[in-house]
Amino acid sequence: MKKYPLEQLAFIKKKKLEESERILREKKEALQAEEEKLIQVERERDKAKAHKLEKLTQLREALDEGESTSKIEQKRAYMKIVEENLKSHENKVIEQQKHVEKAEEAVEVARKEMLKRQRDVEKLKEHKGEWTQEMLKELEKEEAKEEDETGTTRFIRQKKKRH
Repeated sequence: MKKYPLEQLAFIKKKKLEESERILREKKEALQAEEEKLIQVERERDKAKAHKLEKLTQLREALDEGESTSKIEQKRAYMKIVEENLKSHENKVIEQQKHVEKAEEAVEVARKEMLKRQRDVEKLKEHKGEWTQEMLKELEKEEAKEEDETGTTRFIRQKKKRH
């Protein structure tokens, strides 16, 4: 039987599929790493929030207790630093969320590419199956034709022997 004419193309398509599967795995790993970073940054932000609330409570208590103006001013100045620190952590969370979104988009692009290549490989497998069936039918026709010719030749020989 003949060799499948698109064998090399099928091999290339399969290699491309394997490559896109590898890329998808890498993109998923990168996404997971970005998500873990986001969790860490959110924890740091939550600590900064808790610290701010603690210092705010201390400031209120100092005001209620009637502490000296200089100490209250020091606490207010420190509160501004704490608020800036919290804003910084919130900005880091926002930035990290953007990184996570980019990683999610990259995973989606890689997934779509992998699915496209999977379809290409499946189409070629289907085509190869159809091609194989056609070749088997042709082979059967050729064998039947040869048998028919052989039978005709025998018939003619036998007819000649009778005469």
